[in-house]
Amino acid sequence: MSPPRIAVLGLHLEANAFAPPTTLADFAAQCLVRGEEISAQARAPSSALPAELPGFYRRMDETGPWVPCPVLVANSPPGGPIEQGVFLSFLDEMRRGLLASLPLDGVYVANHGASSATGDEDSDGTMLAMIREVVGPAVPVVVTHDLHCNVSERLVALSDALIVYRTNPHVDMAARAAEAADALREMLAGMRTAKSFIRLPLIPPTVTLLTDNGPYADLIREAEAMMARDRRLLNVSVAGGFVFSDLPKCGITVTVTARDRDQAAADEAARILAERGWADRHRHTRRLLSLEEAAALAVAAGEGREKPVIFSDAGDNPGGGGRGSTTYTLRALHEAGAKGVVLGLFVDPALAEEAHKLGEGAHFHAVFNRVESEFSRRFESGARVVKLTDGKGTGRRGTMAGRDFELGRTALLELDGSGMQVVVISLRRQCHEPRTLEMHGIDIAQARTVVVKSRGHFRAGFDEFFPPDRIFEVDSAGLTSPVLKNFNWRRLPRPSFPLDAEAEFALG
Repeated sequence: MSPPRIAVLGLHLEANAFAPPTTLADFAAQCLVRGEEISAQARAPSSALPAELPGFYRRMDETGPWVPCPVLVANSPPGGPIEQGVFLSFLDEMRRGLLASLPLDGVYVANHGASSATGDEDSDGTMLAMIREVVGPAVPVVVTHDLHCNVSERLVALSDALIVYRTNPHVDMAARAAEAADALREMLAGMRTAKSFIRLPLIPPTVTLLTDNGPYADLIREAEAMMARDRRLLNVSVAGGFVFSDLPKCGITVTVTARDRDQAAADEAARILAERGWADRHRHTRRLLSLEEAAALAVAAGEGREKPVIFSDAGDNPGGGGRGSTTYTLRALHEAGAKGVVLGLFVDPALAEEAHKLGEGAHFHAVFNRVESEFSRRFESGARVVKLTDGKGTGRRGTMAGRDFELGRTALLELDGSGMQVVVISLRRQCHEPRTLEMHGIDIAQARTVVVKSRGHFRAGFDEFFPPDRIFEVDSAGLTSPVLKNFNWRRLPRPSFPLDAEAEFALG
């Protein structure tokens, strides 16, 4: 028997409806890989590919012969919906690649799961529909998603199994891809699945979707326990959703995949988890520090009256579509005179370029956000250029461990007066990997306050420096504010909790 031919393709974008559209250049700047180069990078020691791809290849290689048929992997930083023309061009390229690879025995789709296009609210479902049209109903199609995915009924119906991350911060991408490979191997041997899908009218802020503790963590643990004790269940996935996509398919979802077409097992597991998730809905709350409280705490830490702290500038998380350039927290700590403060990563290509032209050691008048936008207000200070880099590196911890990153040209600036150190970068990236600061000569262990433009993934990268009780989210404005009432929602399913206290849920 010939080795199975498995198509590999993926589209990664977390679409924030309030951010500018995502362009082809955004994908090209992060990861746009085609054909056999996908296989080469997936089997390399490090690459810019999403971590699922190396994980899937590794497990497939371990479990037997196979023939990879890689098509296209496109990965952009979170941003607005994909420009429709770009999405259609990806779809056409994927179709051509699949047709050229026929006959196929299986398909692995590594999508983020929260993408949308300017003319398509369910781009992930549309992609699955195209794949089914090409390969037919009998070929197994296994999909992995980020847990911040917005799952449509259409996608579940068109796939044979949907497998969602179970850690936030995300450190299990390779493990979930390996799970997908094992599921595909079972299907290649003849096993067929049944699926059950439930969407809850529950759309919590992303800061309550951590998996170390809290209501979402409890759901994940129960899902894992179900799989451990019931061999009938191939996979149980509880997706937290991504509220900023502002789509009818937003909300916490439960997708259960059962072996051997056991629909009853799938339905029962989905019902139990959905009812528990709804019963715990009131636990999805989290207190944020005001800017005034954050400044006072940073001053106390700088004076040694408090242990070192790390602040999440959660309202401006590039990992959720934020621009990485709001100055509210920067200004508050600078004007308070807090000592020993490090802030990263501030996205301002023009400022980084000016620093490079001046050179290390230069002193100048630094203007942050010389071109202002809704939340990115101008901030000015005298500053010294401490360190310049090309922004290229490899992560060492957390979600970026072993993965290459590129920040564009960077500059470490030290502000006059406060002495605050600010890492300014040229490409929009969140600060969730300590190496992005350390490459500028910063000793994180010596900092009194670290401010990261990241919502939660920084926790897995900076946990060696800051225990959970020294981590605080700051209530600052931006495109990813955890305060959901700040946004003008247009397409979310309503009523949904917590936006609508009167929301109800009951299984028929």
